[in-house]
Amino acid sequence: MIEIDGSYGEGGGAIFRNTLALSSVMLKPVKIVNIRARRPTPGLKPQHLTVAKALQQMTSADVTGLKIGSTTVTFKPRVRKAGDYFFDIGTAGSITLFLQATIPVAIFSESTVTLKVRGGTDVKWSPTIDYYRNVFLPTLKRMGVNASIEVVRRGHYPRGGGLCIFKSEPVNGLSSIQIVRIGEILEIKGVAHSIRLPKHVAERMASSAEHYLRRAGVDVPINIELDVQGNSKHLGPGAGISLWAITSTGALVGSDSHGERGKPSEKVGLEAAQKLLSVLKSECPVDLHLSDMLIAYMALARGTSTIVTPRLTTHTESNIWVAEKMLNVNFNVRREKGKCIISVQGIGLLAE
Repeated sequence: MIEIDGSYGEGGGAIFRNTLALSSVMLKPVKIVNIRARRPTPGLKPQHLTVAKALQQMTSADVTGLKIGSTTVTFKPRVRKAGDYFFDIGTAGSITLFLQATIPVAIFSESTVTLKVRGGTDVKWSPTIDYYRNVFLPTLKRMGVNASIEVVRRGHYPRGGGLCIFKSEPVNGLSSIQIVRIGEILEIKGVAHSIRLPKHVAERMASSAEHYLRRAGVDVPINIELDVQGNSKHLGPGAGISLWAITSTGALVGSDSHGERGKPSEKVGLEAAQKLLSVLKSECPVDLHLSDMLIAYMALARGTSTIVTPRLTTHTESNIWVAEKMLNVNFNVRREKGKCIISVQGIGLLAE
C-alpha cells in the first residue's frame, strides 16, 4: 500500500483529492496521513468527504477513516464501475473540484458514465463551470477524452444548489499532448452571468472586461455572452465572468473572477481581463489553472507530454509530487525566461 503524506507542500485538500483520483483510476490501494495538515482546521471537510464517498461508489472501494475531521484515510479500490450517479456536495462545495477527482476514473470505466452533481458552480478558490466547459474539457479532447457538462442551474456561495450533469465516453488510453506555443490570438470569448440580480450586473462586468482589453491593445474580436437569469429555480444570487482566448495553435488560455457583495461589477470584469492579459503577455499557452489540472492526465497518457505555463504554482507542484508517488513517473520542470516548461513520459495506461 502506498502512503501519501498530506502535509506535503501546500498541505491542502488537493493532495487528498488527487491521491484518491489516481488510486481509483489505477486501482491501487493507498493510505493518506496528515490530511490538510497545513490548514487552520486540519482533516476532512464535508466536500472532501463527498469526493471520497463518490470514488468509493465508483470503485467499490474498502475505505476507513471517512468522517469529518479525520486526518488518516485508507482507500482500497476494486473495480472501475460505469453507470449513472448522483452526488450532493452540499451548500456551495465546488462542483469543478469534485469533478477533478472523479473524471479520471469515469473516462477509464468500461462504458458511459453520467455524474449528476449538486453544489457550487461558481465559487472562490476553484475554477468556474464556464472555464471547465470552454477551456479544460476542450483541452482534454485533444488527448482523446469525449466528455461534456450541462449546467442545469448555477450555484454560488453561501447557498449553493447548483446542478450539473457530466457525461463521458470510455477511453482506451490517453494521447500525449504538446502545448508549447501560444501562436496568434484569434478571438477572445467569455460568459458574464448574473443570477437573481439585475441584468446590468452582467452587462457591466462584460463591458469592463472588453474596455480594458481594448485599451491594452488587444486587437481581436471579443465576444462575451450574457447569462442573466432571475427565476426562482436558483437558490441565491451570484455573479461572475469567465474569459478565454482562442489561439492559432489550438491552445486555450482562460481566466475568471467572482462577484461578491460590495464588489463593483466593473472590478469583477477588470480582474478577469487583467488575469487573461497577464498570461497572454507571457506568451505561455497554458494558464495557471490548467497547468495543475493537466498533470494527472499527462502522467497517465502514452508518450511524452509537454506544457508551458508562466510559473509553477503550489497546486501544480503538489500534483506533480502525488503523480510521481502514485505512478512512478518523473516530471521534468525547467524555467526559461519567465516560462515554466513541464514534461513527463506517461505510463500509457490502457482501460481493461
